[in-house]
Amino acid sequence: MKSEDFYKIYLQYPQICTDSRKVQPGCLYFSLKGDHFDGNFFAADALAKGSAYAIVDDLSVVADHRYILVPDVLGFLQDIASFHRSKLSIPVIGLTGTNGKTTTKELIHSVLKQKYKAVATSGNLNNHIGVPITLLSTDPTTEILIVEMGANHPGEIAFLCNIAKPTIGLITNIGKAHLEGFGSFEGVIQTKNELYTWIKHNEGKLFVNEDDQLLKKLVEDYPCFTYGTSKLADICGLAANQERYLSIRWKTREPDDFNNIHSHLTGGYNLYNILAAISIGTHFGLSKDQIRSGIESYVPDNMRSQWIQTRDNVLFFDAYNANPSSMALAIDHFASLSLPHSVAILGDMFELGSHSADEHLKIIQRTDQSGFEKVLFAGQQFYQFAPDFQHLFFENLNNLKDYLVQNQLKGSNVLIKGSRGMQLEQLVGYL
Repeated sequence: MKSEDFYKIYLQYPQICTDSRKVQPGCLYFSLKGDHFDGNFFAADALAKGSAYAIVDDLSVVADHRYILVPDVLGFLQDIASFHRSKLSIPVIGLTGTNGKTTTKELIHSVLKQKYKAVATSGNLNNHIGVPITLLSTDPTTEILIVEMGANHPGEIAFLCNIAKPTIGLITNIGKAHLEGFGSFEGVIQTKNELYTWIKHNEGKLFVNEDDQLLKKLVEDYPCFTYGTSKLADICGLAANQERYLSIRWKTREPDDFNNIHSHLTGGYNLYNILAAISIGTHFGLSKDQIRSGIESYVPDNMRSQWIQTRDNVLFFDAYNANPSSMALAIDHFASLSLPHSVAILGDMFELGSHSADEHLKIIQRTDQSGFEKVLFAGQQFYQFAPDFQHLFFENLNNLKDYLVQNQLKGSNVLIKGSRGMQLEQLVGYL
């Protein structure tokens, strides 16, 4: 079946599902494959639960007219999303970056929805599956779409741009992450720059951090809307308070146009994420009160920069993901708070390839200069350096748990940071 023919079915049943356990009556079930599962074999279950149709690419599972056989389910999902995008005449914001892209996306969404029917990527569904699903989640009432784009290999941002066709582009920053897939930091730069290349080629609008010399170099002479701490920026802002929660003071180019915002975010590094959202809001004509309301109403969750009060300790929990640059920022910020009895619990950073040992060593050395009362490292990448340092090293999370049972922390302020695969959320109950 061709995309344009199937599109009529999609308009009748516009809810997309890729997990048979989450089927809702009247949805379209796409039988995607993974490393350890084949969605084709769950198509019958999806239909039994009320799915209108099951899109499959295995002839052996087809039992009746409710099965739609296509050559490749994932490719078909992407084609349908691209076809749907061609029917949309709304602004599409494409957003990527090494650190802060999900927080920035959430801030932008929180701001824009003060005035518009804005739809944004759910959670971090920012890959070759999530982006098509995000596009297909729009309906005729959608006024602005915000699409987060992630990548761990060259060419992925360009591929996602070809599906989402953004009219506005924003890169939060470019740092060392997924080096195993990119091969080098240069590979990261080239891939993130694919968003700028798309926007420039299609004469879209770019929003750029005026303080980031790498990003400024990549945009070259292309006209941009800028933000940063520089007075040259279209939106200029400074951190007014960085204790537990970040407050900022910002202005436009208009004289004496000063505005204050008190966020629920932690760390001076979130200044640029907030300024990016202010810039987008300003571009789309929101009032300063609407912008302030949007940012101040956003409360981070899902293991991103959360303050958690347990019975015995205060935790700064930022363990959704980690890479060398985000790890360094978290360490520096937490150290700058000068909290009493400060403890750092740091887990391995993944997908660094041949750079892994060097980057983990740099993080250990950084903690030596940060004044922590105690530092605990978990994971094999950190553990290899145990003989060389006086900190506490644990080969795996279970060993760290055993230690915390026998040596309970009390009255401490604890930074918890590591890659998602370390599952550091399991530690909260031990603290």
